[in-house]
Amino acid sequence: MTTNVSADPIALAVRSIHAMASGDRADFEPLYHPLATDRENAVQPPSSRVPGPDGFYSTALWLRGACADLHYDIHHAVADGDLVVVNSTMHGRQIAPWVFYDADAEVDSAFPPTGRTFAVTQSHWFRLEDGRIVEHWANRDDLGVGQQLGWVPPTPVYLVKMALAKRRAVRAAAL
Repeated sequence: MTTNVSADPIALAVRSIHAMASGDRADFEPLYHPLATDRENAVQPPSSRVPGPDGFYSTALWLRGACADLHYDIHHAVADGDLVVVNSTMHGRQIAPWVFYDADAEVDSAFPPTGRTFAVTQSHWFRLEDGRIVEHWANRDDLGVGQQLGWVPPTPVYLVKMALAKRRAVRAAAL
């Protein structure tokens, strides 16, 4: 059954969150305005810093590349005018290096896979225009992710692994 998400702002926002975990490229097109901006992409790969569906799909691939079993539990969703807020819990298991970038889109840090699972709360805010998302920002428990995955506090051995993972990520980015 297909839902007309443009008629229901909450359904559109919830669908966009689930698309991050499992949607293909075509799923992003009806969700995001061509000029959509992700205010949370400052630490993400350069490919996610473009507007519209391509940027958001790149974010999804970045998350999925580092995390298996990625999924979201939706707890609450509220719409007020052109704003929709979704409270959720993001779940996953880190299976590959999770690489973060600086403001200049250079590799900032790389966290080697730990194989551990995580479950953290997030609040996602969406502004809609013409029946699609035109802006997104979020409040995330990044410290909770780091603690659950064993990044915080880091052990001396893990710090060495991080340095090696960063070196590999920098080399891969240069290719």
